[in-house]
Amino acid sequence: MFFHITLERNMQLQPRHFGPHLRDKLVAKLMKDVEGTCSGRHGFVVAITNVEDIGKGLIREGTGFVTFPVKYQCVVFRPFKGEILEAVVTMVNKMGFFAEAGPVQIFVSNHLIPDDMEFQSGDMPNYTTSDGSAVFIKDSAPNGTSRGTPGWGTISYVGMRPSR
Repeated sequence: MFFHITLERNMQLQPRHFGPHLRDKLVAKLMKDVEGTCSGRHGFVVAITNVEDIGKGLIREGTGFVTFPVKYQCVVFRPFKGEILEAVVTMVNKMGFFAEAGPVQIFVSNHLIPDDMEFQSGDMPNYTTSDGSAVFIKDSAPNGTSRGTPGWGTISYVGMRPSR
C-alpha cells in the first residue's frame, strides 16, 4: 500500500555548496540519498513530494561540514499481511517461483501451489494445471496476497531488499 508521510532527516553538506543555491543543493542531495531506499518502519521511499522545512545549520567541528535538519513529505510503499499485490513472475524452478511487485521480491513455495499444478522443466520452466487453464511462467502475472493462508497464488514470503 502507498502512504504519504512526513519524515525528518539530518543532511550534511560540504562548504563548497554554500551560496545562493544552498536550498537547491540540499533538496537534490536529499532526493539522491532518500529516494529508492528501504526502511523496515516506513517501507520503500518512492518519491519526495515536498520539502516542508530546512532548519538552521550546525557546523561540525573539525570537518567544516554543516548539518541541516530537513523535514519533508514523501510517498512510501509498504506491503502488509493480507494485501493483494500485482506481481510479475521473474523465475520459475521446481522449488516454486519468484515474483516482483515493484521493489518487493516474493517467493511462492511449491507447497503452496495447488496440487493439480505440476512443474514442467525445459526451455521455459513453468507450473501448469492438468487441463492447461492456468500457468505460472516467467514474465506472467499471478495474483496473490502477502503472507495469507495457503491457496492458489498465495504469496508465502515477502522480502524487502534495498535498491542501493
